[in-house]
Amino acid sequence: MQIFSFDSLSGLSSAEVSRIQEVEGYNEIPSDRRRSPAAIILGVFREPMFLLLVATGAIYFLLGDIQEGFLMLSFVIVIIGITVYQENKTEKALESLRNLSSPRALVIRDGNLVRIPGREVVTGDYLVLSEGDRVPADGVLLYSQSLSVDESLLTGESVPVRKTAGREGLEPSPPGGDDLPFVYSGTLVVQGQGLARVTAIGQKTEMGKIGRALMAVEREDSLLKREVAGIVRKIAVAGMSLCAVIAVVYGLSHASWVDGLLAGITLAMAILPEEFPVVLTVFLALGAWRLSRYHVLTRQVPAVETLGAATVLCVDKTGTLTENRMSVKAFCCNGEVTPFGCRSDETVPDSCHELAEFAILACKKDPFDPMEKALLSLAAGEFGKTEHVHASWDLVQEYPLSPELMAMSNVWRSRDGSEFVIAAKGAPEAIADLCHLEPGRRTDLDNQVDALASQGLRILGVAKASFRPAALPDNQHAFSFTFLGLIGFADPVRPGVREGVAECRAAGIRVVMITGDYPLTARSVGAEIGLPDVDHIITGPELDRLTDAELEERGRLTSIFARVVPAQKLRIVQAHKKHGEVVAMTGDGVNDAPALRAADIGIAMGRRGTDVARESASLVLLDDNFTSIVAAVRMGRRIFDNLKKAMAYIFSIHVPIAGMSLVPVLLATPLVLLPAHIVFLELIIDPACSIVFESEREEEDIMKRPPRKRDEGIISGKALQFGLFQGGVAFAGVLLVYLWALLSGMGDDEARTLTFVTVVAANLGLILINRSWTLPFWETLGLPNRAFWIVISGTLLCLALVISLPPMRDLFSFAPVSAMALLVASAAGVASVLWFEVFKFWKRKTAGNTATPP
Repeated sequence: MQIFSFDSLSGLSSAEVSRIQEVEGYNEIPSDRRRSPAAIILGVFREPMFLLLVATGAIYFLLGDIQEGFLMLSFVIVIIGITVYQENKTEKALESLRNLSSPRALVIRDGNLVRIPGREVVTGDYLVLSEGDRVPADGVLLYSQSLSVDESLLTGESVPVRKTAGREGLEPSPPGGDDLPFVYSGTLVVQGQGLARVTAIGQKTEMGKIGRALMAVEREDSLLKREVAGIVRKIAVAGMSLCAVIAVVYGLSHASWVDGLLAGITLAMAILPEEFPVVLTVFLALGAWRLSRYHVLTRQVPAVETLGAATVLCVDKTGTLTENRMSVKAFCCNGEVTPFGCRSDETVPDSCHELAEFAILACKKDPFDPMEKALLSLAAGEFGKTEHVHASWDLVQEYPLSPELMAMSNVWRSRDGSEFVIAAKGAPEAIADLCHLEPGRRTDLDNQVDALASQGLRILGVAKASFRPAALPDNQHAFSFTFLGLIGFADPVRPGVREGVAECRAAGIRVVMITGDYPLTARSVGAEIGLPDVDHIITGPELDRLTDAELEERGRLTSIFARVVPAQKLRIVQAHKKHGEVVAMTGDGVNDAPALRAADIGIAMGRRGTDVARESASLVLLDDNFTSIVAAVRMGRRIFDNLKKAMAYIFSIHVPIAGMSLVPVLLATPLVLLPAHIVFLELIIDPACSIVFESEREEEDIMKRPPRKRDEGIISGKALQFGLFQGGVAFAGVLLVYLWALLSGMGDDEARTLTFVTVVAANLGLILINRSWTLPFWETLGLPNRAFWIVISGTLLCLALVISLPPMRDLFSFAPVSAMALLVASAAGVASVLWFEVFKFWKRKTAGNTATPP
């Protein structure tokens, strides 16, 4: 291989570098700063849900209920700990993924070749580029020898582009396209060598420009965050209003304003569902933890739940749906096309052995070019055991690609040294030129190329020649080549993508492929993964001609966008959002970053993705597996479903608690539920609504339902009515037991005992029947949920102790009652919630074995 000569170049001096760095700074792109633990904690306390929790604890302290106050503060400490741990773990994982931020660079300075960190490159430096180098800055080529660069991080095209040396008067151009003299920061040299002069660093590079545009895109609050803020405000207003009403009523009726105020505060706190902030935080934090087990890293915790509402999934093709590598898909020998690569154990067909043999011989031994890697992989299978693979041959000379002839040849010396064997590969028209094909054969070749290209394949022609030992000619045209055939390549679709797309469609999620690649390639991939209407494609130039309104209308019917640029990706996402869609956007390149941040849920690739993309996203796929997105959607829906169950349960159980706190006030009888009883019930409610419901498996039909509406909240009017109705019926059962005890001549402590048992029984019944809103409760008993059994067994054990042990009985102001009375109270509590089983049965029958949740 030819070696550069830099005798005429001295590069920048150390003094010049220092002066330039003082003006321009380091070669770094904009990025979000990592938040310190103190900043994370401050952010936690700014959340309304945490402020409510702290305020609740403060009220308990003011009332002198130190135990409950410390319980609330312990919740605060635990939640802060979970949040800090989760975010710190996330940031550390992202830190380990930063493999592109500062590549090493080989530059000429003070007349010497020196290797420096990429962040120290300055404008005016001379970069020496070789195969495998990551380009550290934007520049213009002064010299190029067979240079090819992978620009897929900026353009989305998986095939490398050729580079040529610059010439006077050539205007700067954006990335993409062959035979241009510009190289760009973050791209990868896959073939050849080059010398470039740096023209832009840091924020002024193409990558940096996208980073700046990214900073201007504001991330909206999630639907959940907005809803929680609204719920907190409503609870605060309702609690204060009820406190005032009860205080006034009690003060007027009993002529005791101090006792009235205390009664109002006690009742308000009895109905105040302080579990809301605990439940919401625990659900999302544990949801993020569960997603991490599927190799999904959560950067914005509310996105876990929002993903379950996604209606459109905008997917970048290269590296997301496909593997971002080339593989052999077809051979064309003697005019016959033979598909290849459909099975992992497939070997080269006998009729194509010579074609594959010389294609491999035309490759470098240790290539960076993805097509050459694909060809060499053929030798790794059964084909490598044949006589057509020549590992012992010696490479004598290479004839590289040139702008005049897009073909390369390798000259090999056979083992016996009797002759040279020449293998050539390149663009089909270049190989045809080398072989001097007749017009008729040339026409047939063009037809074969068109047929393969219509399948979205990249095509190479292959030829062979032989040469007796003598002085080798200066160029490839001096050999007498024989045309062997064509080989088609494609970037293979990731395993499981087709199934993932099908599951998304069944869940009512429309998958939209957005790529910088050619329409034919995009159509082929779209058909392979099962996208609908693959013939309906909008290209980048077409998109430029569309107004926002036209794009919004046509975009909702289009599954493939091809030849698009970064700004257009952002327009596509915004058009779908204007149409009322909840948009999830996946991507790995810098070009995806603005769209990732603008989307409702941004999903970045972890292995191949850039820092800018990862820091812009809400979620990061650590294994770059598309099927993990489906798992994340399922988890998001599960979280929302279980949140609704938990919220309905919270509203339900607070109705009988509040009711039995209010009834004695209205009837002028002694209080039934005392602070000790409330603490006991809270010890059931808190773990039940957070851990039990969070641990519940998703409903069987959760991925067969359409996405919920964008404005549907966790506590919709229907869900609130449902929860209050459940609680109202339970309260009626508790009240009947209380009145029965009083009318039967029982004392206050005996009535309190039976009422409390009824409340506990209704509480456990509500937990049981709300585990599933579709399955009958006896089927849910067989579903795994360890937390459920811990809560049930722990509650029954504690209840037995407080009603049977005299010291505990006295602490709770209970009295001994008969076993029959306890049985009646327990049966009444359970019966008060069993009506829901009838409702679930009716829903299953009317919905055909699948029921929609209330």
